[in-house]
Amino acid sequence: MDHATFLYDMATVMVVAGLVTILFHRYRQPVVLGYILAGVIVGPLSPVPLIRNQATINTLSELGVIFLLFSLGLEFNLRKLRDVGATSAIAATLEIALLLVGGYWLGRLFGWSPMNSLFLGAIICISSTTIAVKALSELGKSKEKFAQLIFGILIVEDIGAIILIAVLSGIAQSGSLQTGEAALTIGKLAVFLVVSLVLGFMIVPRLVTYVGRFKNDEMMLVTVLALCFGYSFIALRLGYSVALGAFLMGLLVAESREIGRIEILIRPVRDMFIAIFFVSVGLLIQLETLSDYAIPILVISLAVILGKIATIGLGVFLSGHDMRTATRSGMGLAQIGEFSFIMAGIGLAHGVTDSFLYPVAVSVSVLTTMATPYLLRSADPAVAFMERALPRTLMSYLNLYTGWVRQIQAGTQNNQVKIILRRIFGKLAIFGFLNAGALLIAAFTARVLPIVFPTLVPWRNYLNTTLWFIAILVSMPLILATFRKLKALGMILSEIGIPEGVLGSYKAELRAIVANIVLVVGMGILGIIIFLMSSTILPNLIILPILGGAFLVMAYFLRGSFNKIYFHGKSTLAETFSKNLLDIPPEAADTFTESVLTAANLDSVLIEPQHPCAGRLIRETQLRRKTGASIVGIERNGGNILNPGPDEELLPGDRILLLGSDPQLESARAFLQQPEPRLMV
Repeated sequence: MDHATFLYDMATVMVVAGLVTILFHRYRQPVVLGYILAGVIVGPLSPVPLIRNQATINTLSELGVIFLLFSLGLEFNLRKLRDVGATSAIAATLEIALLLVGGYWLGRLFGWSPMNSLFLGAIICISSTTIAVKALSELGKSKEKFAQLIFGILIVEDIGAIILIAVLSGIAQSGSLQTGEAALTIGKLAVFLVVSLVLGFMIVPRLVTYVGRFKNDEMMLVTVLALCFGYSFIALRLGYSVALGAFLMGLLVAESREIGRIEILIRPVRDMFIAIFFVSVGLLIQLETLSDYAIPILVISLAVILGKIATIGLGVFLSGHDMRTATRSGMGLAQIGEFSFIMAGIGLAHGVTDSFLYPVAVSVSVLTTMATPYLLRSADPAVAFMERALPRTLMSYLNLYTGWVRQIQAGTQNNQVKIILRRIFGKLAIFGFLNAGALLIAAFTARVLPIVFPTLVPWRNYLNTTLWFIAILVSMPLILATFRKLKALGMILSEIGIPEGVLGSYKAELRAIVANIVLVVGMGILGIIIFLMSSTILPNLIILPILGGAFLVMAYFLRGSFNKIYFHGKSTLAETFSKNLLDIPPEAADTFTESVLTAANLDSVLIEPQHPCAGRLIRETQLRRKTGASIVGIERNGGNILNPGPDEELLPGDRILLLGSDPQLESARAFLQQPEPRLMV
């Protein structure tokens, strides 16, 4: 490398970046856009080449990617993921899933190849953490409720982005979109992540803490950089991107006691290389490409803005927040940024995407980033307009749904109900993974068998249909178990969300409607999973309805046999493992499931002075042993005692919350409210 050329290129990049950054900071614009504009100025807009060796700048930009992801890992830790909450998880998952699929089909509508379309979907489904946080900070909205939701959504998105980067790296190396390849890639990724985190948490925090004892900043910085670059190299050699290795190492280092000191030491070095990274993004923009793809850029930008507002807003609203909070959350995340550039760069570096996709991604990022502050400012007027424009009946139903979800959230604050719901959702997740696994195995088998036995090639369509039929047949016990669990979930949510005294005589009908909606939506999600996982081996449109009808008939007439298979497998697993996910003894699992999960209700009883339980400890009443119901809460003098212990005294005037089946609650009410017997004189 010519040292003079390198120094000249670095000086050019940093001088132009510095001037443009000052200008953007003066007019309160995102500095990231200033870096990209600096790259455009020294690259495409320059009448003479200002960069003599762009390969050197590209190499330095790779360091920027490493520092960017390492910094995100430092700011992210598992405690943050635990504190994210259901709202952020639901909104981020819904956004990533729908925009990934929507982006793919949008690319196909443009006539782009499947690989270009797949990368487009990945590019538009992740918002920019840097831009969103900065926009909220500059507008003074960082402390508001919707901003906290946005921060939680960004945490979940970061995890999704890392997984997408790893999967896209594997797909880019194989150059294939086959289901079998994707399943193998995801399997390898899972093993890599588990091994990295398990071994890393045992070694890295202790090592960093040990180095911190020397109180030497130079030693600490060198050690941390060695860990960062070393693990980035390991990830690269294993077929993953350097971004994944850097993020994982940042995540591990963040668990050490020296995290505050490390963030201060790493910040100046990080800022310099991140600036070079975004300048290199601008260098890759091709003005001719932008003019040729002006319409796709505008359409994709509009799709990003509207798609993110709709998906994130819907996810936040479904979680029980009002329309104003949902709309503001969506408008605050209606942009793409750094992760989009990394994903586009992966496709370009491996040669699986065309050269136009990278500048298209950058242009969409610029347009959506510039729109973000204006979208945040216009959120309240947009909500006011929707409230005026939407029919009152629809608004009433929306408000009713919000109130119902909040009622459910209030009803799930005690530990007993949390255990019930967590158990149901845990089993539903396990059933979903097992169903997906059976279908992926079938798809992989359909791909391998014709290779091993070439005589099957002419019969490929019949082979696919047969394997799909077998996979669904094998999954039938789990599908029926999913159906039963969804019925139980719908019943519990309807009971909690629509308490006694609501809507009078219409209470039972409304509870039935809610329970059926939960069942239909859940089975619909299962159907989508089955369709996506078996898309490569699905029967044709003539055979598919026939087979679907056959499965419905089999499910109805053979449900007893399928249920026996399920419970036999469940009993076998219970004998194999000493405890399940919820630490309930295996021998009590069936009783707990059937008596509580499928028939759990809540009821309240007022303790009067003449009741025999007044003034006694909970354990002294022996309520659970005698009736089967449990006390999960006490309302006393305007306050609440959730999940009271056995030594809590029941006082006159207490209103206690009971959990159990209808017969158990009836027995408990009669037991608690029987009058104190009088002595005969």
